[in-house]
Parts: sequence; structure tokens; C-alpha cells
Amino acid sequence: MLGTGLAFFSRVLAALRMLWRWLRIPSLLGLGIAIGFLAPYLLYLDREVRSRFDDLSWQFPSRVYARPLELARDLPMNAAALAAELEAARYVADPAARTPGTFHRDGERYTLARREFIYLDGRERARRIRFTLAQGRISGLGDADSGAPLERVRLDPARIATLYGQSQEDRRVVALGEVPPLLIAGLQAVEDREFKHHHGINLAAIARAAWANLAAGRLVQGGSTLTQQLVKNLFLDRSQTLTRKFNEALIALIIEARYDKRRILDAYVNEVFLGQQGAQAVHGFAAASEFYFGRELRTLGTSEIALLVGLVQGPSLYDPRRNPSGALARRNVVLGVLRDTGLIDAAEWTRARAQPIGVAARAVLPRDRYPAFLDLVRRQLTRDYPATALAGAGLAVHTTLAPSAQLLGEQAVTQVLDGLGARGEGIEAALVVTGARDGEVRALIGGRDVDAPGFNRALDAVRPIGSLVKPFVNLVALAQPQRYSLASVLDDGPIDLPQAGGGRWQPRNDDGRSHGQVLAVDALVHSWNLATIDLGQRIGVERVRGFLESFGLGRSINPNPSLLLGATGLSPFEVARLYQYLAADGHALPLRAVRGVLDAQGRPLTRYTLRGGAGDYTTAARLVTWAMQQVALVGTARAINDAGLGWLHAAGKTGTSDSQRDAWFAGFTGDTLAVAWLGRDDNRPTTLFGATGGLRVWIELMRRLPTVPLVVPDEGIERVVVNASTGVRSSAVCSGTRELPFALGHAPLAEESCPLDRLKDLLGVGER
Repeated sequence: MLGTGLAFFSRVLAALRMLWRWLRIPSLLGLGIAIGFLAPYLLYLDREVRSRFDDLSWQFPSRVYARPLELARDLPMNAAALAAELEAARYVADPAARTPGTFHRDGERYTLARREFIYLDGRERARRIRFTLAQGRISGLGDADSGAPLERVRLDPARIATLYGQSQEDRRVVALGEVPPLLIAGLQAVEDREFKHHHGINLAAIARAAWANLAAGRLVQGGSTLTQQLVKNLFLDRSQTLTRKFNEALIALIIEARYDKRRILDAYVNEVFLGQQGAQAVHGFAAASEFYFGRELRTLGTSEIALLVGLVQGPSLYDPRRNPSGALARRNVVLGVLRDTGLIDAAEWTRARAQPIGVAARAVLPRDRYPAFLDLVRRQLTRDYPATALAGAGLAVHTTLAPSAQLLGEQAVTQVLDGLGARGEGIEAALVVTGARDGEVRALIGGRDVDAPGFNRALDAVRPIGSLVKPFVNLVALAQPQRYSLASVLDDGPIDLPQAGGGRWQPRNDDGRSHGQVLAVDALVHSWNLATIDLGQRIGVERVRGFLESFGLGRSINPNPSLLLGATGLSPFEVARLYQYLAADGHALPLRAVRGVLDAQGRPLTRYTLRGGAGDYTTAARLVTWAMQQVALVGTARAINDAGLGWLHAAGKTGTSDSQRDAWFAGFTGDTLAVAWLGRDDNRPTTLFGATGGLRVWIELMRRLPTVPLVVPDEGIERVVVNASTGVRSSAVCSGTRELPFALGHAPLAEESCPLDRLKDLLGVGER
């Protein structure tokens, strides 16, 4: 028996020797080829890995922010505007108002938990704030925890846009120390329990996963380590071929040999794919926290961390918005793992399981809104930054946009256009809102479809400005106080002038009448064309043209007398630049949409500071502003007073171009300037005047927007009673008199008398 066994064994060995003789050369040749190929290939992969990891960097999208709302005692504010600001910044109502990014309203009392953020002048820590809205103003501003009063405090600004580079990836890089420890530990417990011990691949895990998938008849478990998952994200596509799996294993081994576990985890938490919004891919846990919860990663609780960890297995499959039941089930599986591994106790497991999954539906990546305003931001930034730097450098662009002004402006435009009914079809609109004293653009609307990109009428619709030019004709005259005043007598009589190309220019007043000898102030208040032309011819059309061109608008100004009636084309934004001069008390201010830019580390790159003009014609500007207040009181814009907004003492001017093609209004309060335009892209008549078009938009905006009354400073001005018809100094007891402001030292000296002075004085009568 033993001999038989030995004989069999001998025959097997002989057969193997024979086989080896046949296979020896091919085997050695194959081994040589394998070694010759694999060694260089490993060197190649090693070089690629080191190149990527030693200088691991991503294209970070640049983020664009609104201005931070600065709360201060006595700041004008109403509930609607505050709600718009909080919604834009994605604050969520919460009775406790302790988690950053939450607020609670109790009647007129508010408690806010502000997020931590970095602004142009440094980091602002998270804090809880309390205040009251009383009679349209903020009062009782203080720290909600200490009770200490506060003079002013900023809220974190709303993110209004994202400028992507070549890849549409939303990412917010965080250091490993900024990630909640439970997330790091839970990630390893769920995805790779042997992470600290393996060298890139885990053969036992692969075998377990294969057996589980075979038993289930479908893919229920993965065997990839965290390192292999990182390789998929950084180096490879998501195909399931043997070649890709082979490369994945080799690269994972190289990474583990080259780098420590902490470096690998750091890369993983910032690279892992966790969701999609349209074309925007969400990478990393910090961006996912913002995407799903609208909160900083460090503020997440156990149930929220479990959801993010669960999403690693399938961001699309377990999307909490599209598949809330699947996401809830997956989250609860993760919570069970956290409990079973001792990362949370039973009480925390019970509490976390009771949390609803629906909170994730409240937050998304901020979509790019305000296309007209962002168009302006890009134009202003391109002077300092190339487009590539803006798109992929992870910059933080801090703008001047006030979300409340933007939203309320949109509502005003929509309401007015909708209110026109059938005759409003095809009528477009533009609106520019700025800070009256600082030139910051708070809102910009480029068309009736406020969310549609494309032709930006606020910046690019160059249209005749009509009577909006008249305050500047008066300003040029009033800059010569020794010759002109609001009491100067003008001739509102017929005009017949030859035109350069032949024919005659015979302008008329809108009411078709001539009003004879009138005061300059009345010509402006009632927008009389003929008297304005008389004034413009006296001072010289070239002076008016030169003054307008001094604003550097970048376009030629009509040199003909028709300029005096606004026959020159400007965009709404350019009109705002002109009126900013009046709103800023006679100081030329550039309109700015950007306050500054921070780099990816939060360090200031550029700050755009305010540089106003010297204010050479401040007194003249104040006189024109006073006259424009009368426009809103009794003149062509008296609808402001009729609408119950007389308390604003606003200054403004209506404007209508020939054949009612353009309906304008430009006006300002103590802190807000707004320029509104209505018209058609095809330049057909609108049947609207400035008072029935642009002015209506302005009124609807100011009904909603918190603002303050306009007070014209008295410095450099004296007030004198004059004859309302002749402008001659008179006594207040005389009939037909009125009080007008004059440049100090330039009021009329000669005083007329009236025969009934004594009687009127005794009777206490007189018209002013």
C-alpha cells in the first residue's frame, strides 16, 4: 500500500518536472515582463500621487456676499425688511435661538444667534443678540446672554452667489481639528473600522463584502477602505472595471506608504462627494453641512452627523430631499453603529433617532440671484481681478447689496407692472437703489423678470432722461449766486429756434400753455420746459453740458439746446450717479457695489474706500434739493405726499421723454436714493408719464423700505420772504408772498412795500 502511494507521488513529480520544462521559459519570460512593467508603473503612480498629495489643492469657488446687516439703536427697521434679511442669510426660526443661524420672535422682541464669520476688518465671533422693534426702529439692543447693552452689532452676511472655476464643485475646506470628533470616529466606525491598522486595502473586508453581496443577490456592502474611497475621488473615475480596481489598490497602497493617517483623513473629509444641486457638486463635509443644514459643520448634532456619514454610501440614493424615508432609514442605521461601538450612549441614541429628517429640506446651496447686481459686481471687480482669479481662488467678495432693499424693490416693480394690466404688456423696468450719503449700491434690478440674466437695463439701457436734467440746469445757475437764485424771474414764453440740420425747434410745455414770467423755483417744481430753456440759454448750454460730463459718464452729451429738456441718453445707473451728487449734499461720490475682497484664508486683499469730491457747489445743491422737496410736496411728484409719505420730506424729480417713451423718477430721502425707469425695449410709447410710471415704483418701494426723513442742512443758506410773482424782497404781512432759501449773503436787498401793510399787520393776515 505504501509502495503504491510512493509510486503515485513519483509519477506526479515527474509530470510536474515535465510541465516545468515546457512552462519554464514562458513563465520566466512572463515574470520578467511583469516585473519590467510593474516597477516602472509603480514609479509612475508614486510620482503622480506625490505630485497631487504634496501640493494638495482644490479649485475653490469664490463666494459673493451681501453687506452684513448692522443693527444699531434707533436704526429704522420694520418686520418685513428684517424678515427679508434673515431669510436671505438663511436664519431658521427656533424657540431656543441658541444654535448659530437661528432666531426667535416673540411679538416685537427678537433673539438671534449670530454665526461666526470673517469680515473685512477681522473675525466676528458667534454671539446671541436681543432687541425690540418699536415704532419702526430698533431699541433695547443687547447681548442675550450677558444682558450687556450694545450700541451696534453686525449679523453675518447673506451669501448671494458663487463664482465657480472650471469644475462646478462647491467646497469649503476645513482643518481636521475643526471637524466634530464624533464625525471622524463615526466615519471610521461605519466605513472603515480597521482604518488605523490596514495599509490601504483590507482583504478581510473585501471578502466579507463579497460574501454579503453574494448572499443578498445585490450590492449591499462595500469593501473599500477610506483610502480607496479617497483614491476614487482624487484619481479615478467610478467605473467598475478590473483595471480601475487594480489601479485603485495600487494607489491606495502608495498613499498609505507615503502619508500618515491624519493626512489621509484630512484630505478625505474635504474631498468626499456628498451631493449635487444642478451642475454644482458638493464635496467635503463642511460644504455638505451648509448644503443640507445651512449651518457650520462644528454646530451639527448627533442626528445630523449621522445623516452626513450615511450619505457617504450613496449621496443620490439617500438624498434627504428626494428620498426622505431612505435617508431616515440610513441615518438610523448609522446611529445604531454609533451606539454599538460606544460612540454614543443609549439615551443619546434614543434622542437622536427621534429627530426628524425634514430639517435638511430647509437649506440648499445659495443659488445665484440678483443677476443685474452681480453683473455690476463683475464689472467693478474686473478692473482689479482677472476672471480666472475670481472663479477659482476661493475669494470672499463682500458687496454692498442690502437683501431687504433688493427684495422690496423687486416687489415694488412687480406690483406696479402688474397693476398696469393689459397696457403694461411689453413694458420693462429698471431700478437702482443706493445709500444717499455713501454711494453704496443697495439694490439693482435690470428688468421685469428680476431673476432672469441677460440684458441689464439698469446698466445698459441708454434712454433720453427728459426732465431729470432740469435740477442740474438749475444747479449750474445757482452755482453763480450773485446772478441767479430760486427767485430769479424766467420767461416761460414761446420758443422758436433754428436747428443745425434745418427746420425749427419749437418746444412746448406738457400742458400746452405758456405761463409768462415765473420764478425759477416754480419752473422746476412744475417742470415747465420753456422757462427751463430760458434759464439754460442764459447760463449757456455748454456750461450745463460741461457739468454733466464732469461726472465721467464715458459718453458724449448732447451739445444742443434740446439738452436742457433731457434730450440726451443715459442709463438708470448713470442717472443715479448724477443724483447721488445731490443726495450726498453736493459731493461727487462714485457708486460702488463692492466693499472689499478677502483671500481663501480670510486675509484682506482689497478694500474699496469712499473718496468723495470736495463739495464745491454744496450751497447750490442744497437749494436745488429744497426745490425738489417742493416737487414732492406740490409739484409733479405730489403723489408722494398724497400717498402719505410726506413725512419723508423727500426730494425728487419726474422725467418723461418724447411721446412718453420713457417714464422716470429719481428721488431721495435722508438715507436712500432710488432711480426708477419704465419703458419698452422697442422704444414704442408707453402711455406713461414720469408721475404715472417711475414715480409709482419709487412710492411702492418707500412704502416698504425702512428709511429716514430728509433734512436739508441750513449752513450757507438764509431764508427771506419775497413777492411770489417778482422775487423781490417783501414783508411777510403782504399778500402774495412766500419764503425762499438763498445762498448766504446773496438774498435780494431791495424790499418792496405794500399799501395795506398796517391793516394786514393789525388783522394778522398774509399769504406765505
